[in-house]
Amino acid sequence: MGTVRSRTHEAREWHQRATRPALFDDEDAMTTRLRDVRDRVVLITGAARGMGLLYARYALDEGARVVLGWDADEAALSEVAAELGERFSPTVVDLSDADAIEAAAAAAIENHGAPDILINNAGIVRGKLFVEHTRADIDATIEVNLLAPMHLTRAVLPAMLEAPEGRRIMNIASAAGLLANPRMSVYASSKWGLIGWSDSLRLELEASGIGVTTVCPSYVATGMFAGARGPLFTPVLSPERIASAPWKAMKRAKPFLLMPGMVHVSKLGRGLLPPRAWDTVGGRWFRVYSSMDEFTGRGDAR
Repeated sequence: MGTVRSRTHEAREWHQRATRPALFDDEDAMTTRLRDVRDRVVLITGAARGMGLLYARYALDEGARVVLGWDADEAALSEVAAELGERFSPTVVDLSDADAIEAAAAAAIENHGAPDILINNAGIVRGKLFVEHTRADIDATIEVNLLAPMHLTRAVLPAMLEAPEGRRIMNIASAAGLLANPRMSVYASSKWGLIGWSDSLRLELEASGIGVTTVCPSYVATGMFAGARGPLFTPVLSPERIASAPWKAMKRAKPFLLMPGMVHVSKLGRGLLPPRAWDTVGGRWFRVYSSMDEFTGRGDAR
């Protein structure tokens, strides 16, 4: 408990120093680009499949000291561990349980030190009309998609701030957090909240040397959005083709990454047009509002 209090106190002292305007003019205090993650500790949630698994492979290929792979799917995680070898350290974690997150984070720090790279990647979706959501659907979506990144980051951040330079946090949000869409109300709200929290965190940490990147992809073909159709000029993205872009953005400490390019156009259109006009342009012409009509999904964590 003494160590936790000490780290929390140090984090508060750092924040008081970091939020002084003069520090933002100090180039030595700003984040620097990473060439690779050699000899670093990388923590990834949702590491057993999809984008999370690709990030784990990138980290190991670049010489990470250890990749801490968290996932709720024990069987899938065991298969990945057998494939990736001894530098991949798997941990089964229920990300809807804040106590489990804190316990796993404490164990990770004790065994491996503070993570140098934290990737909040795990997520779930319940693609249905809001009236069809159960209380369990709502709770699980908010807990995994929004609260888990907050709880995990809060648990490891004081230790990360002890030697912050070159450290990174990447939060995987969604284009759904930028544009409303039928059959995605709870999912969209969780990602809307994640975007707001993630970019606020970026501003708080900018002077420390820790870079925070928020990634907002459209539909990615990981199985999580099975049945969903990409809007006009917005194809469903292949994980293998696009995963390198967030990875590079994270190393550069790029604040935001929106994928593909049409997400920028949609975001601009939604911001400029009155709501009813956007409903016609985005909903009817670009078919954003019908993209989830044939959704089946797989219903588990990414």
